[in-house]
Amino acid sequence: MTKRQTFDHIPRWLEELRSHADKNIVIILAGNKCDLEDQRVVPAEDAQEFAQREGLFFLETSALNATNVESAFLTVLTEIFNIVNKKNLVAGENQANGHPSSLAGKKIVIPWPAQEIPAKGKMCCSS
Repeated sequence: MTKRQTFDHIPRWLEELRSHADKNIVIILAGNKCDLEDQRVVPAEDAQEFAQREGLFFLETSALNATNVESAFLTVLTEIFNIVNKKNLVAGENQANGHPSSLAGKKIVIPWPAQEIPAKGKMCCSS
């Protein structure tokens, strides 16, 4: 939020990440330092628009006062859970149809109640 140059490098980093990572990778754009609103150089609308265009989750955070830090982690973990859960459902259907799958029988335990995650590209910046 406070360095335009960092924001301008995101497309290159995102391209590198996507070219070297699994296609199901979960990516969140975290606009850090939302506690320094007086030093903002990247408008929230620019970041939100970029995240939406790229299919990313977006939250504004502050490591200093912990604003949305936990939400960012929970968003990523919840989305990973949803992706794996969908794979398990497909694997179960394939196994029922006589197609064995390596994901069959996997169990995932989440120690907290399921949370509703923000839509990709939607900004969440509550304090």
